[in-house]
Amino acid sequence: MKIKQMAGKIKNIFTNNLFRYDDQITYMEAREIMKENSLAILLDVRSKQEYDEYHLEGAICIPTYELKNEIIKIVENKEQTIIVYCQSGGRSRKAINMLKKMGYKSLYEIRGGLDNL
Repeated sequence: MKIKQMAGKIKNIFTNNLFRYDDQITYMEAREIMKENSLAILLDVRSKQEYDEYHLEGAICIPTYELKNEIIKIVENKEQTIIVYCQSGGRSRKAINMLKKMGYKSLYEIRGGLDNL
């Protein structure tokens, strides 16, 4: 096997498996969930300015720093599906952890955020 092919396979194993959480989904999977579940919430946790510049269709904006105080106003049912994204995945991972601590159950993160689309 050529070195480039082997390096490519190792990279795929590394990026696709080692750093993937069970609750991470692709953008296409998120679209399917939203299509099948009309009550699912698409949550952008970037700043309001970033959201105003660009956001995914149907997303609501609650920046990570406001999440604890604002989420209950929009999503009272802690069983409701919430799909979270940010620019690259850091803030959305933090938001997922916060939501879990608050008792929300059906949580997904768009892996890699907008940078991965």
